[in-house]
Amino acid sequence: MAAFEAESAKFASLDTQVLGISVDSVPTKTAWAESLGLKATLLLSDFWPHGEVAERYGVLREADGFAERAVFLVDKEGVIRYVKVHPLGEAPDLAELFQLLESL
Repeated sequence: MAAFEAESAKFASLDTQVLGISVDSVPTKTAWAESLGLKATLLLSDFWPHGEVAERYGVLREADGFAERAVFLVDKEGVIRYVKVHPLGEAPDLAELFQLLESL
């Protein structure tokens, strides 16, 4: 998330809002955002009902109740234009995302 935050001006120039969402509670998300110094990146909680959004998007890991690390590009009409699930230790490639956003 820190990389997304560092590039918040670039995302804004591409008329893009970055949202982070996980199954963690609101207090946990708030503490994590503060520890990272997040200001522009909005963090959302999918805590209750637990993982409902992740499940609807097909990225809830049933075995442990956590969400996959995934990137979704959703246009202003709500159409999903891109999905990529990353291994938990792998960060999304921001250059790839910027290319995709520029092409939309």
